[in-house]
Amino acid sequence: MAKNKKMKKGVKILIIFLIVGVVIAGVLVGLRFFLHKDNNQPQYYTVNKETYENVIEISGTVSAAQQQTLNALGAGTVKKVYVKKGDTVKKGDILVQLDDSEEVYNLEKHDYNMATTKLNGSPRDLSLMETQRVALVQKIADRKVVASFDGIVVELNAVEGNSVKSGDKIGTLVNLDYLTAEVEIPETDVAKLEIGQKVILEFNASSTKGSGYVESWPAIGELTSRGASIVKATIHIDDYPPEILPNYSFTGKIQIEEPVENITVERYAIGYDDGKAYVIIAKTGQKKYVEVEQYGRNYVKILNGLKGGEVLLQAGEIPKSGSAAARNQGGNNNRGGGNSGNNSGNSSRGQAPGGSSGGGMPSMPSGGAAPGGR
Repeated sequence: MAKNKKMKKGVKILIIFLIVGVVIAGVLVGLRFFLHKDNNQPQYYTVNKETYENVIEISGTVSAAQQQTLNALGAGTVKKVYVKKGDTVKKGDILVQLDDSEEVYNLEKHDYNMATTKLNGSPRDLSLMETQRVALVQKIADRKVVASFDGIVVELNAVEGNSVKSGDKIGTLVNLDYLTAEVEIPETDVAKLEIGQKVILEFNASSTKGSGYVESWPAIGELTSRGASIVKATIHIDDYPPEILPNYSFTGKIQIEEPVENITVERYAIGYDDGKAYVIIAKTGQKKYVEVEQYGRNYVKILNGLKGGEVLLQAGEIPKSGSAAARNQGGNNNRGGGNSGNNSGNSSRGQAPGGSSGGGMPSMPSGGAAPGGR
């Protein structure tokens, strides 16, 4: 009886071990299949188009090309207002007339006295009266507020019949034929500036970009409140949206060099026939020969044969897991164009390549343009 119990117990243990062994074997087989599944799947790579820019970043507020504060040059009553806010005027136009009856009377009386002096007075007296007449004529002119340039009246406070004091502000005239702005340039970038360099601007108040050029900068620097050494360069903005007004803010960039466009793809998308590089177009399976050069460790630059955006099948050999080359694929060695930048110096814009690439900012290859920004 006891012997039969021992035999049954042994059989149960054996069955348990067999079941556990089958389960472990199944798990190992499934794990092996899962780990090698991706190796049997086709690998796709998207050809990336990147634009590299050598720029200096800028920001600030715009000013009118010209601005005149309309002030009363003397005290008196507003006799006539010839314009209203928003009017376009020409240089020399009379905008506001103050009462000048007293000044006109004084001039006419003086002219009468001069006529008498010419008959009976000395040449010295006549010379003094001619000088005095110039001053009286100027006093009449000062009773008028006149436009100093062609422009638009953007502010007007004068009302006919109201009294004003000498120096009172009664309006503002601006010339908006173009805009200007002063921007801070770090001392390290001043040597890169040239008259006429293109400037691209983006405005907070508009979705439309503006453009202009570097006009000038002084031969002396200055310190900011942060203790940084800078030079204030003046930019001329001749192309801007109509809704942009003086004192509106902007960000932008000064182009040190024209943007450079690169077409890149991971090197595993490239195969070789007798030293000639080729790719396989995923959509059609077409084999297409291309001209390439090395671009970093895991990428190549397409010099001829592709335009960017094509999806390719793997044509090159991917190192097996565990090899030194495979380890180099990860981390910082991936090249991607997912991030765009307006950083001064070299920045890039582009779509991230396909396959297993990361989305970090590409670095410039050896021989790239020197950074141009701050």
